[in-house]
Amino acid sequence: MSIGRVNRTKGIALAAITSTAVAAGVILIQGAADADPTPSLADAKKQVAELQHQAETAGESANELRGQISASQSRVKALQTAIAKQQGQVDAVKRQIGSLAVAGYQTSGISTTAQLLLSTNPDQFLSQASTAQAFAGQQNSALRRYQLAQGKLTDLQASEQTELGALQAVQAKQNGFVGQLNANLDKAQKVLDKLSAADRKRIEEENAKEAANARKQRPTRDSTRTSDNKSIPNIPASGRGAIAINAALSQLGDPYVWGAAGPNSYDCSGLTMYAWGKAGVSLSHSSKAQTGEGRQVSRSELMPGDLIFYYSPVSHVALYLGNGRIVHAPRPGKSVEIAPMDEMPINSMVRPG
Repeated sequence: MSIGRVNRTKGIALAAITSTAVAAGVILIQGAADADPTPSLADAKKQVAELQHQAETAGESANELRGQISASQSRVKALQTAIAKQQGQVDAVKRQIGSLAVAGYQTSGISTTAQLLLSTNPDQFLSQASTAQAFAGQQNSALRRYQLAQGKLTDLQASEQTELGALQAVQAKQNGFVGQLNANLDKAQKVLDKLSAADRKRIEEENAKEAANARKQRPTRDSTRTSDNKSIPNIPASGRGAIAINAALSQLGDPYVWGAAGPNSYDCSGLTMYAWGKAGVSLSHSSKAQTGEGRQVSRSELMPGDLIFYYSPVSHVALYLGNGRIVHAPRPGKSVEIAPMDEMPINSMVRPG
C-alpha cells in the first residue's frame, strides 16, 4: 500500500472518530440541557405553592358550575316526571280507542240499510242507529285526544333531550376544570419528587406542624376563644357573624380538599358555606357565586364574619376575623388556618345574610 493511500485511510478513520466524538458530545450536552435541574428547597416551595394555587383556581371554576348542574338536573327530573305522567295519559286514551274499535267491529257486520230492512222494529233500530252515530263520534273524539296527548308527550321528550344535552355539556366543562386541577397537582408532586428525601420530609413535617398548631387554636367546646391564642383577634363578634366565625375557627387544622364542605375537610368556598350555614345562611359552593350572595361592603365597613374575595377573576374566599386577619382554607396541601387579610390581592367584600 502506498504512503499516500495509508495517509488517506488514516485521515478517513480520524474524521470518523472525530465525528463520533462530536456527536456524542452533542448528545451529552443536549441531555444535560434537557435534564431539569434540582431546585433549591425555597424554589421548590415557591413552585409548589403557585401550582397549588392554580389547582385551587381550577377547582373554584369547577365549583362555579355546581349551581348550573344542580338546576339542570332538577329540570331533567321535572321533565322526566311530566313525561311519565303524560305517557300514562297517552296509554289511557289508547286503551279507550282500542275498546271503541272492538265494539265498533262487532256491530259492523252488515250495512245500515240492510239492518233497517231486516229489522222487525224500525223505530227501535233508528234509535239504535242514533246511538251508533254517537258511538262513532266518541271514536273521533278519542282519536283527537290521542293526537293531542301524543303531541304533548313528544314535545316533553324533545325538551328532555335538549336539557340532557345541556347538562352533559356543563358536566364536561366541569370535568375539564377538574382535569386542570389534577394536572397542576401532578406537576407540584413532580417538583417535590426532584427534592432529596430529607427535603421532602422537611416539607411534610412543616405542613404537619402548621396543621397541629392550627388545631391548637380552635375555640373551646363552649365556643369561647382560647385565652393563650394570640393569633385570633380579640374582637367581639355578635349575631350570625359570631356563629359563622366560631364555626370556621372550629375547623382550624382540617385539610384542604377540593369539593369538600365538611365535616373534616374543606375547600375555600366549602368552608365559608359551612360556617355561614351554621348561622342559618345558605351560600353556594362557589367563591364567585358567593360574591353575589350578600351586601357589598367597603374595607372600612368590614365586620367579623364578612367574606373577603381574592384575585381577579375571583378564585378564593375567606372569613374576616378582625384586626386584619382572616380564617380560610388556603389551597391543596394546606390546612384551614388564620392569616393576614392582605397576603393575597383583595377583589371585593360581602356581608352575607
